[in-house]
Amino acid sequence: MKLTRDELMEAVRSQMPASRWNHTAGVMTTAVQLAEQYGVDPVKADLAALLHDVAKYWPTSKMEQVIREQQQPSDLLHHDKVLWHAPVGAVVAERDYGVADVEILDAIRYHTSGRVQMTMLDKVICLADYMEPGRNFPGVDRIRELSKQSLEKALLAGLDSTISFLLEKGARIYPLTIDARNALIEEIQAGAAVN
Repeated sequence: MKLTRDELMEAVRSQMPASRWNHTAGVMTTAVQLAEQYGVDPVKADLAALLHDVAKYWPTSKMEQVIREQQQPSDLLHHDKVLWHAPVGAVVAERDYGVADVEILDAIRYHTSGRVQMTMLDKVICLADYMEPGRNFPGVDRIRELSKQSLEKALLAGLDSTISFLLEKGARIYPLTIDARNALIEEIQAGAAVN
């Protein structure tokens, strides 16, 4: 059974506190704006943004079960549980809500970590999650300003912010995030060399 957009919104909203729903709504608005600015399908951006945090408030035991049963990367289990909701959310989007578009599923899956060779939709969802209007952390205004000029430069600033935060906490950094950052630097440098 395929849900209408309103039914899907209600299904997602029911799984999170109001503050997280406000965040999700902000990510949806920001993702559509970025998609339109950078030539990405806004309908895909809207759906990926709607579902990006669907599993965020699941018990960690339930997320761990999905990671193990669905053969998600097991190295996730050795890193911060904050990362888990993204790949679990992709599973939920496909399994429970019938999303079959791999591009949308990947944008959900990698919105916390990034990855090498991010698609434009990956970048839009990851960046919208960083800079939606409700976000307020040191450097977010710079990320918003950069987003007007370059999706890649803004996303790089976002990843740098995350990595700096984790370093300050003495936390482990998920290797895919470092790989994503390095790939973005190469992409930006290659673009500069062309111009």
